[in-house]
Amino acid sequence: MRLLLVHPSALMYSEIFLRLEPLGLERVAAAARDAGHQVRVVDLQVLSPKLLERELRSFQPEALGISLNYLANIPEAIEIAQSAKAAAPGCFVFFGGHSVSFIGDHVLEQAEGAVDAIARGEGETVVVPLLAAVPDKAAHTVPGVVTAEGRGPAPKMLESIDAPRPARDLMRRRNRYFIGELDPCASIEFTRGCPWDCSFCSAWTFYGRSYRRAAPEAAAEEMASIREPNVFIVDDVAFIKSDHGHGIAAELERRNIRKQYYLETRADVLLRNEEVFERWTKLGLRYMFLGMEALDADGLDQFRKRISPDENFRALETARRLGISVAINLIVDPAWDEEQFRLVREFALSVPEIVHLTVMTPYPGTEVWHTESRQLTTRDYRLFDIQHAVVPTRLPLEQFYRELVRTQAVINRKHLGLSTAIGAMRILGRNLAHGQTNFARMLWKFGRVYNANRQLSDHAREVRYELPLPERRTAAPGRKELFVHTIGRTGARAQAGPTTPQ
Repeated sequence: MRLLLVHPSALMYSEIFLRLEPLGLERVAAAARDAGHQVRVVDLQVLSPKLLERELRSFQPEALGISLNYLANIPEAIEIAQSAKAAAPGCFVFFGGHSVSFIGDHVLEQAEGAVDAIARGEGETVVVPLLAAVPDKAAHTVPGVVTAEGRGPAPKMLESIDAPRPARDLMRRRNRYFIGELDPCASIEFTRGCPWDCSFCSAWTFYGRSYRRAAPEAAAEEMASIREPNVFIVDDVAFIKSDHGHGIAAELERRNIRKQYYLETRADVLLRNEEVFERWTKLGLRYMFLGMEALDADGLDQFRKRISPDENFRALETARRLGISVAINLIVDPAWDEEQFRLVREFALSVPEIVHLTVMTPYPGTEVWHTESRQLTTRDYRLFDIQHAVVPTRLPLEQFYRELVRTQAVINRKHLGLSTAIGAMRILGRNLAHGQTNFARMLWKFGRVYNANRQLSDHAREVRYELPLPERRTAAPGRKELFVHTIGRTGARAQAGPTTPQ
């Protein structure tokens, strides 16, 4: 079967700070190709809509799959589905991905026949049986699949994340993927899932708090196949288990693999496994993303981070000592006033780290969706990008955005000011010498992308597709009710061993 897989366009945040290769879509492509299907991939983060139009006409796909890890891409995906039906009559269109897994029935209804199925859960397990079922019109019997005719059993979970290996060879314009000054940058996955249960996050509800690890040998073998000099480790929390981090490091050392790495982890994990991170700095670990989320204990308790402010600040000191550059994330509460924004600006200017801001957003699949969604001021999918306010703000909305952009601009100037310009120019010159312009473009786009007038005007756009609201309940749902996958299969937990948080 001719299968065309599509990743939608970049979101607002990705216009500046990062543009990552669609690792999940590459793995789905590999699974389908291994089963004998003819597969092409179009990533609209780096390719033009015109190219997609040409692919639809020339390739005439028999099936089209669109990755929807982000709610904000759903309207675009529905429009692509409509175009596909017109350009390739008879094409079977399906959506898959993290975000759409939680609202599959609703999206199917909104698409009004342009989408034939929603694939819930991990795409590697569903794509092959789904394509096999299409000729017999039996898609509704496949585990994890939702159609207008009905839904199949619960989605299956991969027993091992060692395979399939991402089909990186199918990607065009790989030099357009980057994160910060790591330009170009590939991505790799060492673990999947998260054993914590933060109230604002849907990673743990998607995977049911399971946690699976790649075999160190398989991880190192995949790393050896990556051509890019820079690699982003996409794990939700890197190196939770010290033996796993050491195991992969040993395999990379044995193969003499040296790259520059960027990863994301938690402060308590860094403090507990400092020796792992120190070992990785010798392999090329240069950058780290720490989701501090809040500066005070009340804020951390609100998000159920299960961590203290002291641990967060001690982790920053540890990263500095190890020579790792850190990007901190703080969640902006729409209830903030001018004083709280001022305090954040003061903090951001007092530390050497980069401070990123994201706006608290209730997403389907999170606990806050069931506690905050009744207050939504909009259900426009496009505004659910953690850069817009979708619940009532304490300040007038225009003033909220001006304070938000003012705070972001102060942080931006700190890292692009005279004191850092020389270092940035060295990196810029090195990248330009190799034909890489992503980092250079990022440096000068901030004011155009982060703009209070733009963000405010986004609320005035005509809305065709809206999020559903959760069903009314007398009590909040139990945590297992939020899970996409059924937990309990052999392998899902067994690979990880006992997890730290309870």
